[in-house]
Amino acid sequence: MPPIVDVVVKLGGGLFAHPAQFEAALAAIREAADAQRLLIVPGGGPFADTVRHVDRQFKLSDDAAHWMAVLAMDQYAHLVVSRLAGSALVADPGETAAALGAARLPVLAPSRWLRDADPLPHTWDVTSDSIAAWVAGAVGARRLVVVKPPGAASDSVDAYFHRALPAHVTSVILAADQIDALRTALRA
Repeated sequence: MPPIVDVVVKLGGGLFAHPAQFEAALAAIREAADAQRLLIVPGGGPFADTVRHVDRQFKLSDDAAHWMAVLAMDQYAHLVVSRLAGSALVADPGETAAALGAARLPVLAPSRWLRDADPLPHTWDVTSDSIAAWVAGAVGARRLVVVKPPGAASDSVDAYFHRALPAHVTSVILAADQIDALRTALRA
Protein backbone atom coordinates (compact mmCIF):
# COMPACT_ATOMS: atom_id res chain seq x y z
CA MET A 1 0.00 0.00 0.00
CA PRO A 2 1.44 3.43 -0.88
CA PRO A 3 1.93 5.92 1.95
CA ILE A 4 -1.15 7.96 2.83
CA VAL A 5 0.82 10.84 4.36
CA ASP A 6 4.39 12.12 4.31
CA VAL A 7 4.58 13.49 7.84
CA VAL A 8 2.61 12.88 11.02
CA VAL A 9 2.62 15.85 13.38
CA LYS A 10 1.93 15.04 17.01
CA LEU A 11 0.66 18.27 18.53
CA GLY A 12 1.29 18.06 22.26
CA GLY A 13 -1.60 18.65 24.59
CA GLY A 14 0.62 20.77 26.81
CA LEU A 15 0.50 23.50 24.16
CA PHE A 16 -3.02 24.28 25.35
CA ALA A 17 -1.40 26.20 28.25
CA HIS A 18 0.63 28.32 25.81
CA PRO A 19 -1.88 29.97 23.44
CA ALA A 20 0.66 32.03 21.46
CA GLN A 21 2.89 29.02 20.75
CA PHE A 22 -0.16 26.86 20.02
CA GLU A 23 -1.36 29.34 17.37
CA ALA A 24 2.18 29.74 15.94
CA ALA A 25 2.56 25.96 15.67
CA LEU A 26 -0.80 25.70 13.90
CA ALA A 27 0.25 28.42 11.46
CA ALA A 28 3.52 26.62 10.68
CA ILE A 29 1.67 23.33 10.20
CA ARG A 30 -0.94 24.97 7.95
CA GLU A 31 1.85 26.50 5.83
CA ALA A 32 3.69 23.18 5.53
CA ALA A 33 0.49 21.40 4.48
CA ASP A 34 0.65 23.25 1.17
CA ALA A 35 3.76 21.25 0.21
CA GLN A 36 3.46 18.00 2.22
CA ARG A 37 0.73 15.50 3.00
CA LEU A 38 0.39 15.96 6.76
CA LEU A 39 -1.72 14.29 9.43
CA ILE A 40 -2.09 15.90 12.85
CA VAL A 41 -2.34 13.59 15.86
CA PRO A 42 -3.37 15.60 18.93
CA GLY A 43 -2.21 14.98 22.45
CA GLY A 44 -4.65 14.76 25.32
CA GLY A 45 -3.82 18.03 27.04
CA PRO A 46 -6.02 19.11 29.92
CA PHE A 47 -8.56 16.47 28.94
CA ALA A 48 -6.02 13.69 29.63
CA ASP A 49 -4.92 15.50 32.80
CA THR A 50 -8.49 15.13 34.02
CA VAL A 51 -8.31 11.40 33.35
CA ARG A 52 -5.04 11.21 35.33
CA HIS A 53 -6.71 13.05 38.22
CA VAL A 54 -9.73 10.73 38.16
CA ASP A 55 -7.40 7.71 37.97
CA ARG A 56 -5.50 8.86 41.08
CA GLN A 57 -8.76 9.47 42.92
CA PHE A 58 -10.71 6.36 41.90
CA LYS A 59 -7.96 3.87 40.91
CA LEU A 60 -9.34 3.15 37.44
CA SER A 61 -8.56 -0.10 35.68
CA ASP A 62 -5.79 0.14 33.08
CA ASP A 63 -8.38 -0.41 30.35
CA ALA A 64 -10.69 2.34 31.60
CA ALA A 65 -7.83 4.84 32.00
CA HIS A 66 -6.46 3.99 28.54
CA TRP A 67 -9.74 4.45 26.68
CA MET A 68 -10.65 7.58 28.63
CA ALA A 69 -7.24 9.09 27.74
CA VAL A 70 -7.72 8.16 24.07
CA LEU A 71 -11.10 9.91 24.16
CA ALA A 72 -9.26 12.95 25.56
CA MET A 73 -7.27 12.99 22.31
CA ASP A 74 -10.57 13.10 20.41
CA GLN A 75 -11.59 16.17 22.42
CA TYR A 76 -8.31 17.92 21.66
CA ALA A 77 -8.76 17.03 17.98
CA HIS A 78 -12.05 18.93 17.96
CA LEU A 79 -10.29 21.94 19.50
CA VAL A 80 -7.53 21.83 16.86
CA VAL A 81 -10.05 21.62 14.01
CA SER A 82 -11.91 24.61 15.45
CA ARG A 83 -8.69 26.67 15.36
CA LEU A 84 -7.15 25.50 12.08
CA ALA A 85 -8.60 26.77 8.81
CA GLY A 86 -8.90 24.15 6.08
CA SER A 87 -8.70 21.21 8.46
CA ALA A 88 -10.99 18.21 8.77
CA LEU A 89 -11.66 15.81 11.62
CA VAL A 90 -10.82 12.24 10.57
CA ALA A 91 -11.09 8.90 12.34
CA ASP A 92 -9.04 6.46 10.26
CA PRO A 93 -6.72 6.08 7.25
CA GLY A 94 -9.58 6.10 4.73
CA GLU A 95 -10.96 9.38 6.04
CA THR A 96 -7.40 10.76 6.13
CA ALA A 97 -6.89 9.96 2.44
CA ALA A 98 -10.30 11.45 1.59
CA ALA A 99 -9.52 14.68 3.47
CA LEU A 100 -6.17 15.01 1.71
CA GLY A 101 -7.88 14.34 -1.63
CA ALA A 102 -10.25 17.22 -0.88
CA ALA A 103 -7.28 19.51 -0.06
CA ARG A 104 -8.10 19.46 3.66
CA LEU A 105 -5.59 19.05 6.50
CA PRO A 106 -6.63 15.94 8.47
CA VAL A 107 -6.71 16.00 12.27
CA LEU A 108 -7.09 12.55 13.79
CA ALA A 109 -9.68 11.75 16.46
CA PRO A 110 -8.16 8.31 17.09
CA SER A 111 -10.58 6.56 19.45
CA ARG A 112 -12.57 4.58 16.88
CA TRP A 113 -9.50 3.43 14.92
CA LEU A 114 -7.58 2.52 18.08
CA ARG A 115 -10.60 0.69 19.51
CA ASP A 116 -10.82 -1.41 16.33
CA ALA A 117 -7.06 -2.10 16.06
CA ASP A 118 -6.14 -2.02 19.78
CA PRO A 119 -2.40 -2.08 18.91
CA LEU A 120 -0.82 -0.77 22.11
CA PRO A 121 -0.61 -1.75 25.77
CA HIS A 122 -3.10 -0.17 28.15
CA THR A 123 -0.74 1.60 30.55
CA TRP A 124 0.32 5.16 31.35
CA ASP A 125 3.67 4.25 29.72
CA VAL A 126 1.74 4.64 26.45
CA THR A 127 0.60 8.21 25.83
CA SER A 128 -0.32 10.15 22.73
CA ASP A 129 3.41 10.12 21.84
CA SER A 130 3.37 6.35 21.32
CA ILE A 131 -0.02 6.51 19.66
CA ALA A 132 1.36 9.05 17.16
CA ALA A 133 4.38 6.79 16.54
CA TRP A 134 2.08 3.83 15.82
CA VAL A 135 -0.13 6.00 13.58
CA ALA A 136 2.93 7.19 11.63
CA GLY A 137 3.76 3.59 10.78
CA ALA A 138 0.16 2.68 9.99
CA VAL A 139 -0.24 5.51 7.44
CA GLY A 140 3.18 4.98 5.87
CA ALA A 141 4.67 8.29 6.99
CA ARG A 142 8.40 8.73 6.61
CA ARG A 143 8.65 11.25 9.45
CA LEU A 144 7.04 11.99 12.80
CA VAL A 145 7.36 15.51 14.19
CA VAL A 146 6.50 15.66 17.89
CA VAL A 147 5.69 19.20 19.01
CA LYS A 148 6.02 19.65 22.78
CA PRO A 149 5.21 22.67 24.97
CA PRO A 150 7.81 25.44 25.28
CA GLY A 151 10.80 24.44 27.39
CA ALA A 152 10.27 20.69 26.95
CA ALA A 153 13.37 18.54 26.63
CA SER A 154 14.14 17.19 23.17
CA ASP A 155 13.85 13.62 24.47
CA SER A 156 10.65 14.04 26.51
CA VAL A 157 8.50 11.22 25.14
CA ASP A 158 6.74 8.41 26.94
CA ALA A 159 8.42 5.18 27.98
CA TYR A 160 6.93 3.12 25.12
CA PHE A 161 7.60 5.58 22.29
CA HIS A 162 10.74 3.97 20.83
CA ARG A 163 9.05 0.55 20.74
CA ALA A 164 6.00 1.99 18.95
CA LEU A 165 8.04 3.94 16.37
CA PRO A 166 8.64 1.84 13.24
CA ALA A 167 12.23 1.62 11.98
CA HIS A 168 11.36 3.36 8.68
CA VAL A 169 9.96 6.45 10.43
CA THR A 170 12.38 9.16 11.54
CA SER A 171 11.33 11.29 14.46
CA VAL A 172 12.01 14.88 15.45
CA ILE A 173 11.04 16.06 18.92
CA LEU A 174 11.01 19.79 19.54
CA ALA A 175 9.41 22.49 21.64
CA ALA A 176 6.80 24.76 20.07
CA ASP A 177 8.84 27.86 20.87
CA GLN A 178 11.42 26.61 18.32
CA ILE A 179 9.23 27.73 15.43
CA ASP A 180 12.02 27.90 12.85
CA ALA A 181 13.08 24.34 13.75
CA LEU A 182 9.45 23.27 13.44
CA ARG A 183 9.18 24.78 9.96
CA THR A 184 12.38 23.01 8.93
CA ALA A 185 11.24 19.67 10.37
CA LEU A 186 7.91 19.90 8.57
CA ARG A 187 9.61 20.57 5.20
CA ALA A 188 12.32 17.91 5.39
